[in-house]
Amino acid sequence: MKRSRVEILTNEGLKLAGLMELPEHRPHAYALFAHCFTCSKNIAAASRIAQGLAQQGYGVLRFDFTGLGNSEGEFSNSNFSSNVADLVAAANFLRDNYAAPRLMVGHSLGGTAVLLAAHEVPECKAVVSVGSPSSAEHVAKQFSCDIAEIEAKGEATVSLAGREFTIKKQFIDDLKAAELNIASLKKSLLVMHSPIDAVVSINEAASIFQSAKHPKSFVSLDNADHLLTKTADAQYVALTIAAWASRFINDADVKAVEESRPTVAAGHVVIEEKDGIFTQDVFTDHHHWLADEPLAVGGGNAGPDPYEHLLAALGTCTVMTLRLYANRKKWAVGKISVSLSHSRDHGSDCVHCDDDHAQIDLIDRTISVTGQLSASEQNRLLEIADRCPVHRTLHNKLVVQSQLDYSDSIL
Repeated sequence: MKRSRVEILTNEGLKLAGLMELPEHRPHAYALFAHCFTCSKNIAAASRIAQGLAQQGYGVLRFDFTGLGNSEGEFSNSNFSSNVADLVAAANFLRDNYAAPRLMVGHSLGGTAVLLAAHEVPECKAVVSVGSPSSAEHVAKQFSCDIAEIEAKGEATVSLAGREFTIKKQFIDDLKAAELNIASLKKSLLVMHSPIDAVVSINEAASIFQSAKHPKSFVSLDNADHLLTKTADAQYVALTIAAWASRFINDADVKAVEESRPTVAAGHVVIEEKDGIFTQDVFTDHHHWLADEPLAVGGGNAGPDPYEHLLAALGTCTVMTLRLYANRKKWAVGKISVSLSHSRDHGSDCVHCDDDHAQIDLIDRTISVTGQLSASEQNRLLEIADRCPVHRTLHNKLVVQSQLDYSDSIL
């Protein structure tokens, strides 16, 4: 699996911190995951479910809601409606940078928010709620003793899961006003809930299920707790969701995704723009990944930048070459790793693209090797590192032959 950090921009201009979990091969669909109330994208359940879905071939985006985790904004100024808006922004991010989510999954209040946000994501075909209340107002029960203070003073500090949060009256009012309209969802629905959930009663799941129209399914989580703290429970949720959702991600959906992939011959690489800025799709005959620029230079940080790809090519080739050589010599070599850095960045280079007097580029490569090697064997490995194919390519006289395939199209 491949994981990358991304940033999602809300309509209010706030940056939400997200994580993309991608399978080794091109995803057959994308999923959006919403974490529980006052939690973060890094809570164990969110991480395990996202990784489990990625292992089943889904690309999964999970993120921190406004004011939580690494996202911008103040939690005290957020509410259920802003959570829903964050989800829609995240779905838009997927649509613009990968593909719109076919599957939306939410845990606890995140599931309740997903039930509402899914109305605004037309591409979504399947929705899953895990341990979710049937109404947003249910959350107020978790700090019921403070409601009077919130109503009287306009806000109060409440303790939730051992942490303190400021809850304002607008938060309570927003919860009371939220309407899910589950009956009009028009998506396939899976309700998952534990009968011994001590935070959200199983009766809430019954209410969601009864309000929904077919196709709908219910799966009991048996002895799981509300936060799915046991690894086995979170893994079961991921596997069950993947199996269930496969019935609603039909052949036409999969074909549409596959048809968007260019045909690439073995040994070739094709690069296509993804967002009209910096994000690029990188295709080989069997693989697909993203390239991008860092946020600091206007990119979305959705993948490695061009120089990171260059360093990765040299680094991976170095390790492979050393491993082949050590194995052939039957040397006692343990782990091999390489750390590389480049002295210039792409943003600075572009300023001087028309300058004929180019600087000398410097790649600093540190090779770490464990094992039982003599001094002469260590020196020999360093010599062999300089003979890896990519290293030789970089040092040889390299000619890049370019042709412009121009299309006079109206943009």
